[in-house]
Amino acid sequence: MIRLVKKAQKGHDEAFLSLFQQYEVDIYRMAYVYVKNKEDALDVVQEVAYQSFKKIDTLKKPEYFKTWLMKITMNCAINLIKKNRKVVLIRSEYEEFIETEEEDIPLTLSLQDLIDGLEMEEKSVVLLRFYQNYTFKEIAELLDMPLGTAKSVLYRALKKLRNKYFEGDDVNE
Repeated sequence: MIRLVKKAQKGHDEAFLSLFQQYEVDIYRMAYVYVKNKEDALDVVQEVAYQSFKKIDTLKKPEYFKTWLMKITMNCAINLIKKNRKVVLIRSEYEEFIETEEEDIPLTLSLQDLIDGLEMEEKSVVLLRFYQNYTFKEIAELLDMPLGTAKSVLYRALKKLRNKYFEGDDVNE
């Protein structure tokens, strides 16, 4: 893989495409957890492809290619969420008239609701740790935070999730 990254950094399009395709599903899943719908998740994947292709030469350590892609994914997803906040949402009483697709992400709705109630930093740490199986060290590097902070954020998030699940408390307390 490191050899492919170095080739991609030298401008070999096929090497980049091969690398990106290895992680495309992971990128989609991470994006979906943030944006919560197929179309926006696909938009994020497309934006990650563009951004990572454009900036592959800035990757300092080829062995962290996947971590680098996940960071770009989180940033693109967060940017899309911020952009979409300006959009008027449909009132819930009209939702029954809108056709919904079967979602293809392995998170239950109740878990998704719980995670959505977390702050963005907490959500990122929880998803990276349990959904992407990253180590604390990888999470700290990816989110540019000290190792101890990554652990504290995770434990604080887990406490909020437990309180919300078992006691019915508001997650944002």
